[in-house]
Amino acid sequence: MGLERAGFKPLELVELEPVACETLRLNRPRWNVIQADLRDYSALHLKGQVDLLAGGVPCPPFSLAGKQLGPKDPRDLFPQALRLVKECKPRAVMLENVRGLLHPAFDGYRSKILRSLKRMGYQGEWQILLAQDFGVAQLRPRAVLVATRKPYWEDFIWPKPTHPKPLAVGEELLHLMSAGGWRGAKRWAQGANRPGPTLVGGSRLHGGADLGPTRARKAWQELGVEGKSLADQPPPPGFTGTPRLTLEMVARLQGFPPDWKFAGGKTACYRQIGNAFPAPVAQAVGRQIKKVLVS
Repeated sequence: MGLERAGFKPLELVELEPVACETLRLNRPRWNVIQADLRDYSALHLKGQVDLLAGGVPCPPFSLAGKQLGPKDPRDLFPQALRLVKECKPRAVMLENVRGLLHPAFDGYRSKILRSLKRMGYQGEWQILLAQDFGVAQLRPRAVLVATRKPYWEDFIWPKPTHPKPLAVGEELLHLMSAGGWRGAKRWAQGANRPGPTLVGGSRLHGGADLGPTRARKAWQELGVEGKSLADQPPPPGFTGTPRLTLEMVARLQGFPPDWKFAGGKTACYRQIGNAFPAPVAQAVGRQIKKVLVS
């Protein structure tokens, strides 16, 4: 969605999870969505047609909260991403992962990826981007790799923050939190006066419809949000206590527009939302990439 806003048109979108594919088709019926394991997908038929190869590589191998297995983790798909670059030879590459990938423990692995790209004729670098800098009411630091063919790299500039003053959770969610008539919504919003911590969507095997592990829930509690589960509806008029977020609220905190629909049950929807790369951030990076490709 972010790259679409930046002016790119998808040729093919490859996604393993059936429900996520359903969501993409639900919102963009004309997109060419391919449900497949990336390991079984080839991009040879797209050689010479691709301006940008972009994707979010699974994060558990590099999460500081996990076992940090890195390249030893079977979920590491960076080798597959590099294979696709070799096959379709795009003019630019954009890959996203968790901040943990920039931990010193993975210095060698990041350098190895850059060397592989250099051998294929690309120049690039890693950068940490904060979602809060681009109009998302959430910290969400992410490691982003951008690489281009060498003639373009000289002109590439990382995007500057579009929102120097971060949005607060209360500011972003007041209208949704008060939609059920809750009389305490304004007071709640005044207390939720800063961006929220990073949403944790969980994996296929672990995590449900909650706002993350104990530390994350504590941070949400400080903002006046109960993080043990999600609510089906906003608080009613006479509600007392600590409110929970709804799926609609969580989606808003990830930068999704109100008209974007999600397929599946509550847990499936939350995993799609919580694991997303916020569209406003992707849009900002995509615009900078497009600038150098059309110049």
